[in-house]
Parts: sequence; C-alpha cells; structure tokens
Amino acid sequence: MAHVHHFSYGPLTPVSAYVMSFVGSFLGLLCMTRARASTGRSRASWLSLAALAIGGTGIWVMHFIAMLGFSVSGMPIRYNVPVTLLSCLTAVVVVAVGLFILGFGGSGPGVIVTGGLVMGIGVVSMHYSGMAAMNMSGDIGYQPALVALSVVIAVVAATAALWFCVRVKGLWATCGAALIMGVAVTGMHYTGMAAMRITMDPAMPAPSGATASDFLIPLIGGIAVVSITLLIIIAMAPSEDEIRADAEFQQRIAARQAEAAAPGAPATPGAPEASRTRPP
Repeated sequence: MAHVHHFSYGPLTPVSAYVMSFVGSFLGLLCMTRARASTGRSRASWLSLAALAIGGTGIWVMHFIAMLGFSVSGMPIRYNVPVTLLSCLTAVVVVAVGLFILGFGGSGPGVIVTGGLVMGIGVVSMHYSGMAAMNMSGDIGYQPALVALSVVIAVVAATAALWFCVRVKGLWATCGAALIMGVAVTGMHYTGMAAMRITMDPAMPAPSGATASDFLIPLIGGIAVVSITLLIIIAMAPSEDEIRADAEFQQRIAARQAEAAAPGAPATPGAPEASRTRPP
C-alpha cells in the first residue's frame, strides 16, 4: 500500500480549506436570509446565488485547496478536467435542490431535515466525484466504515447549519451556521480521504491530466470574482428586517386609505362640510 500524505504543507492547506468553506457558506447563507424575505422569482434567484456560493466556493473550491496538500510517495497525481468540472456542477445543482426544498417548503423540522439530507448528499457527491477524477499509477479503494461516517458527518452538520440559519435570526446566527457548515464540508472531506486506500501498480502508464496546482490560479480568480460579486449584490439588496419594515409600512398606509374611503368615515380635518351649507 502506498504511503499517503494529507498535509504536505502542514496546517496551511486544512486551515485555508476551512476558511474557504466558511466564506462560501457565509455568503450562501446570507443569500438565504434574503431569500426568506422575498417571494416568487426573486426568492428563486437568491436561492440560486446561495447554491453557487455554497456548492461552488464553499465545497468545490475548498476541496481543491485541501487537495493541494495531498500527495502519494513516488506517485504523480493528475486530474481529469471534464470530470473535475462535472463535480463542481454536481455540487451546485444538488445543493440548489436542498435549498429550494427549504426555501419553498417552509421551516418545519421535516423540511429542514430533508434539505439537510440533500445538501449533505451534495457535499458527499462532490467529494467522491472529484476523487473519481483523480488519475494515478495505482488502484484506489475505500474503507466502507469511514465512507459511511463521512456521509453521516456531512448530513448531520448540514442539517444543523440549516436549522441554525432558519430558526435563529441575525448576522451572528448566520455566522454560526456558516462555521457549522464549514465543519460539515471539511470534516467530511478529511474523513473521506482517511477512508481511501491506494495500491501502487508500476505496470500502469504515467497518468495524464492536470495537476492540483493547475487549478490554483483559476480558483483564486474565480473566488475573487464570485465573492466580490455576491458581496456587492448582498450589500445593495435590502435586508430581511428592511423588507419586513417596508411591508408593515405599506400595510399601514393601505389600512388608513381603506378607513378614509369607508362610508361614514369622519371628514378630513379642515375640509368643508356640505351638511352645514345652507342655501340663501
């Protein structure tokens, strides 16, 4: 069995991976708070942005930052680019399904659990499809017990993050939910990596494809563009409290207008009263 290194650069890659997972989750959950205060197409747009932030930045980008620290003694590692990109799409789409269930299905316990289950599956599917894109001169296997544990970690932590986000309001609650979601993604990743078993096969040809570092510059550029764009969109959009306050204000205006138009309503102060006017 080949000797595997998960932390070739020390704590740099796991810490950076967790930070990236937190950032993506935080931006996505902020979009979720905007979605809760919106309706119809506007809510769907916010949920789609949330899926892009969580699935793309919080899960997929985190995965490849963590993989920069992965190496196997005496064995080059390459990645199949189309399959790698497909793993990103998988993460975004599956996370979107979970968020849409939560966004349009209410905030009951059953809906939260269902959304967390789907999002956890999104984390798991991205990880193992990303690992399927890996090419090396050897055979890859997995220890079933640790694979099952990685699935449990992803589902439980994702469900807890969604519950925290939905049931507890405010910026700090969103931040706490993002911290939990970061644990879900990174915890699942390194548990899944611990489940991997690699057997070298010198007879196999040298692998082809891209290295993990080949993704680094595009990742940095993509992170910057997505994060800055989402921050601008979130900053320009009204918050949940602002939308609620505006709705209450509009309701008060409508109620006063209805009272004024009702039969027998008192005359507006200062207006002439026809009943007091007598013909000469």
